[in-house]
Amino acid sequence: MSDSTIVEAASTRLQRALAALEEAVERRHELERGRSALSAQVHTLGADRARLADALDRETARAQRLDGVGREVAGRLDAAIATVRAVLAADETG
Repeated sequence: MSDSTIVEAASTRLQRALAALEEAVERRHELERGRSALSAQVHTLGADRARLADALDRETARAQRLDGVGREVAGRLDAAIATVRAVLAADETG
C-alpha cells in the first residue's frame, strides 16, 4: 500500500467519524430541545393544577356555605309549617 492510499483511507475514516459525530451532536441537541419543551409543559401543567386546586377549594367552601344556608332555610320552613299546622289545629278546635 502506498503512502497516498493510506492517507486517503485515513482521511475517509476521519470524514466518516466527523459525520457520525455531527449526527450524534444533532441528535443530542434535538433531545435537549425535547426536554426543554417537556419541562415547559410540566411547568404549565403544574400551574394549571394549582389554579384548578384553588378553584376547587373555593367551590367546596361555597358548596358548604350553601349547604348551611339550605339547612337553615329547611329549619325555618319546618318551623313555619309547624306554626301553620298549630294555627289550623287551634282554629278547628276553637
